[in-house]
Amino acid sequence: MLHLRVISPPDRTDEVVRIIEAAPGATNLVVLPGAARQPGGDLVLCDVVREAGNPVLSALRKIKIHEEGSIAVDHVEVALSNVAAAAADAAPGLAGDAVVWDEIEQKTGDEAELSGTYLLMFAIATIIAGIGVLLDQPILIVGAMVVGPEFGPLAALCVGIIRRRPAFVRRAATALTVGFATAVLATVCTTYLLDLAGLVDRDMLLRDRPLTDFIWRPDAMSWVVGFLAGVAGMLSLTSAKAGPLIGVLISVTTVPAAANVAVALAYRVPHEAAGSAVQLMLNLAAIITAGVLTLLAQRWFWSRKAKA
Repeated sequence: MLHLRVISPPDRTDEVVRIIEAAPGATNLVVLPGAARQPGGDLVLCDVVREAGNPVLSALRKIKIHEEGSIAVDHVEVALSNVAAAAADAAPGLAGDAVVWDEIEQKTGDEAELSGTYLLMFAIATIIAGIGVLLDQPILIVGAMVVGPEFGPLAALCVGIIRRRPAFVRRAATALTVGFATAVLATVCTTYLLDLAGLVDRDMLLRDRPLTDFIWRPDAMSWVVGFLAGVAGMLSLTSAKAGPLIGVLISVTTVPAAANVAVALAYRVPHEAAGSAVQLMLNLAAIITAGVLTLLAQRWFWSRKAKA
């Protein structure tokens, strides 16, 4: 369930209240006239089940309450109320499947920020994966996938395409491009340093690596895995029961390939660098395609539910 806190100009409060009262799935409505100070206005509180959240928020945005006042959304973990249970029964669909577009736009927008922490985590993940490639150690590849932060910008890119937000798409694409470029450069430099220290060498890359050489050998299964990862990632993003390890599934198709590109560039093995780059591009295309199609399917499904 979602808890909405709306600050409304006094002359718009009746309209806000009508929207909430008309929404199936909205309950626990409270109106406090003149309670808000910055911005000034009336404070309207209510609870809305997730499956009814998107229509209510869309209606409030349509009358520009977010421009003249404020809309804040919190998650209610526990609601002990027969009224709340009745609201859930009145709303179409299930909470676990519901898509709250403003919520995912806010969430992915925050995760697509090109911050120092984001770049550092990206570089660390790729360096760990690069070491895993040279040592032929899947455990290090898995560790790198846990650290990799690229799921946020990838999800933001898909949401931006669906929501027709060009600035959103540009910001996500910039975060991905700069992130991968920084990570590859950092891994190339680290490989040089490790080589100078005598900890790794070129023969480690060229020898048989039965556990990790799939990373630079793209095939049809690369697309399948990337596509399935994209579907799982979007479902996790939009679901109320999202799991934090979904980002690991996304990273399995991206970070290791970027690491292999970097290590192969460092040791001047062009065919392996090219194969890894193709693997990376193929997987990114599959993830984005799957993410966009998944969001389109969810939007179509919930529009049908709203009309039923």
